[in-house]
Amino acid sequence: MMQSVARVNWNDFSDAFPAFVTVLATPLTFSIATGLSLGVISYTVVKVAAGKVREVSVLLWILTALFILRYIYLAVA
Repeated sequence: MMQSVARVNWNDFSDAFPAFVTVLATPLTFSIATGLSLGVISYTVVKVAAGKVREVSVLLWILTALFILRYIYLAVA
């Protein structure tokens, strides 16, 4: 697993921050699914904020929307 972390482009904030969120959130929430979903959401948000919207694929837009809806549903329920 740590080999994948070594391959992250840590010099590019729009790549490094979502990876950091994923690596940090997974053990803190005791859930791989939560860590990955927070990483996907942060990836999309950071890429949009950095003006790199074209780097976000359609699948990531769909996953981001589904994960956000999941968190809204869990907050309401």
